[in-house]
Amino acid sequence: MPLPLTNIYTPPYLQFSLYKHHLLISSLPTTTIPPLSLSKTSLSLSTSPSYAIMPEAPNDGGIVEKNKKTLQFIEDVTSNPDEVQQRILTEILTQNATVEYLHRHGLSSRTDRESFKKLIPVVTYEDLHNDIIRIANGDKSPIFSSRPISEFLTSSGTSGGERKLMPTIEEELERRSSLYSLLMPVMSQFVPGLNKGKGMYFLFIKSEAQTPGGLLARPVLTSYYKSPHFKDRPYDPYTNYTSPNETILCPDSYQSMYSQMLCGLYLNKEVLRVGAVFASGFIRAIRFLENHWSLLTHDIRTGSLNPVITDPLVRGSVMRILKPDPDLADFIERECSRNSMLMLLLPGQWLSIYQLLIIIVMGWLPLVCTMYASSECYFGVNLNPLCDPSEVAYTLIPTMAYFEFLPVHRTDGVVCTGVAKSDKENQQLVDLADVKLGQEYELVVTTYAGLYRYRVGDLLRVVGFKNKAPQFSFICRKNVALSIDADKTDELELHKAVEKAVNHLVPFNATLTEYTSHADTTTIPGHYVIFWEVSENGSTPIPASVFEDCCLTIEESLNSVYRQGRASDKSIGALEIKIVENGTFDKLMDYAISLGASINQYKTPRCIKYKPILELLNARVVSSYFSPKCPKWFPGHKQWNNKS
Repeated sequence: MPLPLTNIYTPPYLQFSLYKHHLLISSLPTTTIPPLSLSKTSLSLSTSPSYAIMPEAPNDGGIVEKNKKTLQFIEDVTSNPDEVQQRILTEILTQNATVEYLHRHGLSSRTDRESFKKLIPVVTYEDLHNDIIRIANGDKSPIFSSRPISEFLTSSGTSGGERKLMPTIEEELERRSSLYSLLMPVMSQFVPGLNKGKGMYFLFIKSEAQTPGGLLARPVLTSYYKSPHFKDRPYDPYTNYTSPNETILCPDSYQSMYSQMLCGLYLNKEVLRVGAVFASGFIRAIRFLENHWSLLTHDIRTGSLNPVITDPLVRGSVMRILKPDPDLADFIERECSRNSMLMLLLPGQWLSIYQLLIIIVMGWLPLVCTMYASSECYFGVNLNPLCDPSEVAYTLIPTMAYFEFLPVHRTDGVVCTGVAKSDKENQQLVDLADVKLGQEYELVVTTYAGLYRYRVGDLLRVVGFKNKAPQFSFICRKNVALSIDADKTDELELHKAVEKAVNHLVPFNATLTEYTSHADTTTIPGHYVIFWEVSENGSTPIPASVFEDCCLTIEESLNSVYRQGRASDKSIGALEIKIVENGTFDKLMDYAISLGASINQYKTPRCIKYKPILELLNARVVSSYFSPKCPKWFPGHKQWNNKS
């Protein structure tokens, strides 16, 4: 999904980068990504965790010719999308003609679109869960794919509080890479010279687990960074980073961040762009520099590496680069002493020539997403990456998968949800070439790896066309109320967590009158805020420690993606409960009614994003409390390790 850094839910994968004149954020897989980049004059966002086939080391002329071929490919596949889609579906069904799932539904070896639509149901993850668990437990029979399942990609979406497991096959890595290969040729039309200099990208791996059957389960970007596609890539100016592979592949997040920051600062004269996968990751890098600049400048001044970096591979890779540079250390020390951390990271501070920035943090730079992708599938690209953020649209590349679209109605509430018009979803699905301008749809995919008519959960609106191929704006992720990083928390999950936390109030004869929530991205890192109106009927005041326990109970009750972000990745801050004055939620209702809401139909919104309502709530806060520690989290699923 695209990853806008606004009050609406952002898609899973995104690349964040800064360049000389623009801020661009590029996205990777939607529902979990290339890197975030910064450049001197602009910011843009390219997307979410997935990537591009690494070309042979081209010279400038070779790059120009390669870019021309890539752009012509886009012209070709968008000129006849329905023909391409029919071919893709035939290839998928032919390749997987003998798999159990298709035979179970009576398709046998038929590969025509009509039979496929008639016989194969539209499904969600829960419909596939039992088969996926069979594979996780070691069943090697061709259930979904005729190709061996190579690993599971863990989605940022959850089922039963645990990450969804998306089975994948080896060849999918190259297919994802092919979409990545479209990004820079597209960007080069708008920003020349992207092949000059290095990228100071903050890239990280996350923890992985092993299923009972021996397959790895890990995020899509971790899979990519650990693959030969990344580790053994031939020289390419577009993937020439300041961070040695060893620093990116370090499992210790502190050592990884420290060493990547150190190398990026030291190689400043070669830096053209700066970035990270998520914009929130770049903000974390700024905060890290703020907290550690004295240690970093010491290392640059002396040409030594802090002993806290104990990973021998990291130490070796950094020391091959680092030499004493007192002048640079003085410059960094001077800038950081003036609290100019962000400006220090902008490539323009180092060089006089920079072409592109890919990132957005505050709103004083334009936001752009270059790519739309997810763990399930990579979808498309933004062909106009420097457009206004409100006009971002993704062209789905017809060769990536077979795409269908379920027309939806959206409820105009605080939480965005998609609802089918009837139960006859199979007959309602629309092909890529047949969607209508202005209509909203839920995306449904059929992939080479063995997902058939799978509901991704993203709601899209058709906003234009590239030749005959539709272009979509991302509306929202179904049922998601709160999201800071890769986490997605829906209303029901939040409500159950709040119900558990309220039990701490019972001994004090206190009750929760009403509540709502907000994903606060103004802090580094961002964090969940829960507004509580509490009725205290007892004589004993409620101690602060009780409300802190309530915070922790909520966090312990949320899904594993949230808990990993808190406990392991440190990409989410401590949950906060803000206690508001009695009568606050009556004021909230009065405000909604003044804007035209019906008093008979009004329900307290469980997630707030509208600024005037946030201002109303914050103006009536009487106290606030934070979770005192991180919630428990362990790699893998609970059923694999018997840990909660």
